[in-house]
Parts: sequence; structure tokens; C-alpha cells
Amino acid sequence: MRISVITVVLNDPRVERALESLFAQECDAEIESILIDGGSASPTQQILERYRRRVSIFLSEPDRGIYDAMNKGLRLATGDIVGFLHADDRYADRFVLRDIAAAFADPELDACYGDVVFVSPRTGRILRYWRAGLYRRWKYYLGWMPTHLTFFLRRSVYERFGGYDLAYPIAADYELMFRLLFLGAIRRVYYIPRVLVCMDAGGASNGSVRAILKGNWECWQTWKHHGRALQGLLVPIAKPLRKLGQFLRRPPVTPEVLRSPLRHSPLIAAED
Repeated sequence: MRISVITVVLNDPRVERALESLFAQECDAEIESILIDGGSASPTQQILERYRRRVSIFLSEPDRGIYDAMNKGLRLATGDIVGFLHADDRYADRFVLRDIAAAFADPELDACYGDVVFVSPRTGRILRYWRAGLYRRWKYYLGWMPTHLTFFLRRSVYERFGGYDLAYPIAADYELMFRLLFLGAIRRVYYIPRVLVCMDAGGASNGSVRAILKGNWECWQTWKHHGRALQGLLVPIAKPLRKLGQFLRRPPVTPEVLRSPLRHSPLIAAED
């Protein structure tokens, strides 16, 4: 088994931390590291040069945004399984990809995902715990989605159903997973009930009130585009409300939080 991990970056020195967490993984599966740079300047450029020979594939050229860069990575990936690790993210421990490989030992599995903690870049304190929970189709009506940062998918699924739609500059990840999960494109998924990724608070979709509003608008546009505008009316309200509880749930990142057995979550067919 080969796992492709795609990292996209543009002028973010934190990419060094992300790559080190990737290279520290203890996993029997082969790891293909793909680094997509949008044309960074110093000091990020110098950091990327140091890692050029350590990554499997390195591409540096202008792009049309983060999802365009991610699609480039998808086109270059050769692994059986594909995941993303952005410049401001890092794996919670060195066993994350081992758990991913264990999940995909099931040949019927299409995807898996886990939990994320958002950390203060200044203090390192956990600000928000995104506990994804088991997938149930009805949760989408209440603004739920898996944590994209932990979402690993068979490359064959991307080949069949496509990558990220650039018509959604902030919420293309939501549209992709809506298409795959809610509309029933894939059949089986595992929820790994532990923290897989630590992410610095902020980012393109949560860095400002304007970005949050635009992201929620794009989520509703996803429902509208797929002919379900009325069903998705509550999503722009329910989605931010779901996040309130995540700010109140701040478990320490300890071995007890990070380690737990896999749990299978069968997908519900779109017509159910």
C-alpha cells in the first residue's frame, strides 16, 4: 500500500513543521510526499529548497488558489490512498498514517477521517476540539461535515468523481465531501475516534468574519447546485452553531485522547 500526502504552501514557514511531522511517521505503508508550492518568496523559499530532495514530488509554480494547488497534487499522486497536510497543520503523533493504513486494510473501504484540534499559534493552547463523530447522513442537514484535514480517500474515487470545484474558493472541500458522502458516491467509511491533526487557529475559511460568512454561503450554494436548495436552508445557520460546542470541548492531547481503536461507520445510501 502507498499513501500519498499532499502539502500545499504559499509563503508559510510553518511548512517545515508540517513536513517534519510527516517524515516522523512510523508506518509500514510506503509514503509518497507531494509538495506543491505556489511560488513562495523568502524565507519559505529557502525552507522548501532544504526539503526538495526529501520529498517524493516537488512542484513550484503559480496557481489559482489553494484548491487549484490541491488538484495539481491529486494529478501527480500515485498512491492507493490520498490525504492532505497543509502548511499550518501537523500530525498529532507519529502513528497517524499507521492508523490510516490499518483502516484501509479493508478492501471495501472508500474513505476514513478522524478528529482535529485547533491550537493557538502564540501559546500552543487548544482553542477548539473538532470531534467529528460517526457519519450519519442526516447530520448534513445540521451543518455537519467530516474534518477535511483528516479525510483520506482512495485515489480511485478521485479518478471516478473528480477533485475540488474551483467555483467554491473557500468551501470546495465541503462541496467535495457533500458530493461523495451525502449524495452517496462512496459506500464505506471509517471514523477513527481520536485526534489525528493539530491545526493552527485561523486559516482561509475561519480567519475573518467575512471569510466565515462567505464559506457558509458557499456551503448553501453547494446544496443549491445539486438541486437541494430548500433542504439546505438551515446549513448557513447550523454550521457555525455546531462550532460553538467545539470551543467548549478542549481535552488535553494525551495518549488517552490520541489512541483508540477504529470504529466502523457504514454510509447510508442517498435514497434512504
